[in-house]
Amino acid sequence: MTIFDHVPLTPHGFCLAWNPALMALHVSSDAVIALAYFSISVALIVLLLRRRDVVFGWIVGLFAIFILACGTTHVFNIWTLWYPDYLTEGLVKAFTALVSAIAAVAMWPLIPRIVLLPSPKALALANQALRRQVEEYNDVVAALRQETAERMHTEDMLRQVQKMEAIGQLTGGLAHDFNNLLMVVRGNLEALDGRLENASPLRRYVERALSGADRAATLTQQLLAFARRQALSPRVFDINARIAAMADMLRTTLGTPGGAPITLEFSPGEAIGPVEADPNQLEAALLNLAINARDAMPAGGRLSIATTHIEHAANEADAEPDMAAGPYVRVSVTDTGEGMTPEVMHAAFEPFFTTKPVGRGSGLGLSQVYGFVRQSRGRIKLESTPGVGTVVMLDLPRAAAGLSPALAGTD
Repeated sequence: MTIFDHVPLTPHGFCLAWNPALMALHVSSDAVIALAYFSISVALIVLLLRRRDVVFGWIVGLFAIFILACGTTHVFNIWTLWYPDYLTEGLVKAFTALVSAIAAVAMWPLIPRIVLLPSPKALALANQALRRQVEEYNDVVAALRQETAERMHTEDMLRQVQKMEAIGQLTGGLAHDFNNLLMVVRGNLEALDGRLENASPLRRYVERALSGADRAATLTQQLLAFARRQALSPRVFDINARIAAMADMLRTTLGTPGGAPITLEFSPGEAIGPVEADPNQLEAALLNLAINARDAMPAGGRLSIATTHIEHAANEADAEPDMAAGPYVRVSVTDTGEGMTPEVMHAAFEPFFTTKPVGRGSGLGLSQVYGFVRQSRGRIKLESTPGVGTVVMLDLPRAAAGLSPALAGTD
């Protein structure tokens, strides 16, 4: 007889006297254990296939093989209850022993490395610390971006002020020299006009030349206003009363024949105090702004003028030449017109810049307002949104304490 001859061998069921209860107990127990082992093995293999980054994956695979072999031995425990196939059962147990021995030997060198692995709590704490660092980094980046944006905005404002100063100096010099030449031309024209007889056919040419000289003189005054070289007559006056007095004139300007209706609203601020400026130039500035607002509202709309008290701090004043820190009165002129794009706003105060059709504007309206406000030691600010409207804010210095405002509406 050899080990391959199992005919004389007795099945395990014989040892149990073929007792149905004992047979059922062994079969059910071994079946459950075998299924559990198979399920664990399959689960470990699926885990390795889906997570190839598992640390020490090879040892997990070895355990899967070991558990699979253990489950097979329990299957053979059921098989040998009726069939004495002890050789195959022994081979399976031998394979299981080999795998278990390899796993047991391989585990000990891995223990120091496994101990060094961070625990779930340590990983959670590390993730929290990393999250805080990321949030701090994002806060720093956001603050840096904001600071960079503010610096770029300040630099852009400074470049704009410097450009306007350079244009103003150039414009003022040219306008001054041109005005001198214009005085010579006009003086000679007036002298010639005085020597001509009333019926002289040459008189009409002289009158046309004088009319052109008058228009050129007006243009020169506008250029000088932008360059802040015009002669101002500043005095203390009640700005609310002054604006209220010119309301009818503004309504007449807005209500052009055939034009869409435009409503004028005036909201005077309370206890804003008198201002120190040239009242006539203020009226001219408001008239210019009203005309621009009317042209921006071809379909009608609303023009609002409001006054309020405002304080400019030292850091704000530093960004505006000739402007001191202290109390100011802000005149806000708001329309519901077409608005301006950022590109148009950037060049709005430059002389001869206009978006109106040829013959509809000289491009000196806003530049004249700009020159008047800056020459009055104030500030002008522009805000606009396309399709919504435009707000022009004139900040004029408030009169010193103790000064009484002049009679409103008089020069």
